[in-house]
Amino acid sequence: MAAASIGRVVQPRIDQDTREQLLNSMFHVDASNPDKDDTITIAVCSGLLGLTAILLVYSWCNYNYRPIRAKNLTWTTLIYCATVLWFIGNLVTNNHVRLVGVWSNCKLWVLWFRVFFVYVFATMTIVRFYALDRVFNQKKPFTRRSSLVSGAVVIVFNVTYCLVNQLISNSLTVEYVPVLEACNITMAFRIAAIAVQWVLWGACGVLIFRLRNIQSSFNEFRESVAIFLVIIGLLTETSVTNLHYQYYIFEKKRRTQKTYVDVVASVLVIWLFIGFPVYKSIFDRRNYEQMWLEKLAKDGPGNTYNINSNPQGTTAYAKMDENLDSGFNNSQLNYEGNGINSAYMNNHRPFGDPDPFNIESGMSAHVPYNDNLLPMALRNNMHNPLLNSPSLFAASYMDSPSDGRHVL
Repeated sequence: MAAASIGRVVQPRIDQDTREQLLNSMFHVDASNPDKDDTITIAVCSGLLGLTAILLVYSWCNYNYRPIRAKNLTWTTLIYCATVLWFIGNLVTNNHVRLVGVWSNCKLWVLWFRVFFVYVFATMTIVRFYALDRVFNQKKPFTRRSSLVSGAVVIVFNVTYCLVNQLISNSLTVEYVPVLEACNITMAFRIAAIAVQWVLWGACGVLIFRLRNIQSSFNEFRESVAIFLVIIGLLTETSVTNLHYQYYIFEKKRRTQKTYVDVVASVLVIWLFIGFPVYKSIFDRRNYEQMWLEKLAKDGPGNTYNINSNPQGTTAYAKMDENLDSGFNNSQLNYEGNGINSAYMNNHRPFGDPDPFNIESGMSAHVPYNDNLLPMALRNNMHNPLLNSPSLFAASYMDSPSDGRHVL
């Protein structure tokens, strides 16, 4: 990640063969200039990112497929964008290109691309897990406002950290060494950057532990544990490489290995987020969606969202408009009483019955069906005519209620 500490005196560039010999003698490493193997590394990593982009495009094209829709594609796409920009920063940080011309602006590429987007990747992932914790553990909605506030926190935190480092002298953080065509990153800067990553992912680990009791329909805890293990492996490799192999960027084997590990780990996180429902939508589309809905019903949406037939419930998912309370009382909408369970689903298949959950039949005859009589968590969450996935981040699924509130 860094070159040796060299004085700030500008020296004329030397030819590439002389550069290798100089690096070998100075740092006692098997130095190698960027060559075709670095180009292959860039091509392979770009291919992996391209495949992941196809995965996301397919997911957006199939956004109405409920198991995919429940995965919060907006935040997942933003995490992917951070991964791409992180990779661009790696081209300079790991010395895969000659650092001349525009590539010689070390602080731009190392600080504002490599470090900044590594942190964005981490903080966005934390927000994604925080949203799950807020919904399932705190019993509060993750609204559009919550999403915007979380995004603002991500931006402010990361911009502040990088801006502070931008204002510190290059000799104490990141500077360009012309004679070596390399970026010199001080040990203090490395330790600080890596320490912040450990703190961020430690906070993520706490959130994942809190998600251990999420209903199995959403399968989020197992995915979260797998993601956390991937990231811990990446952080361990990053710490060892940067702190023990200080001059790894000059060794072709180590720098290419570092870039492969970064890209594979970050791409794997995105595939763990949405890969399984995408796979099922291609090879077992209807059966899996039917099974997903049945499993969701078996888990019990009332338990998952803490909803009952009491219109005076105080949870974020059971609140009703005051002028609708009496109608909802009369309806006595009771999930278990209306048979939304596996036994009911066995007799009323989602794709065989135009109204598999038959909510209207569970209401009193003198109260006409009205979408506004449903608990707010399920209002406008019908997908012609099937019950849509009660998404974890469904602020965008719903029209705004008449009183202007946004709820899950």
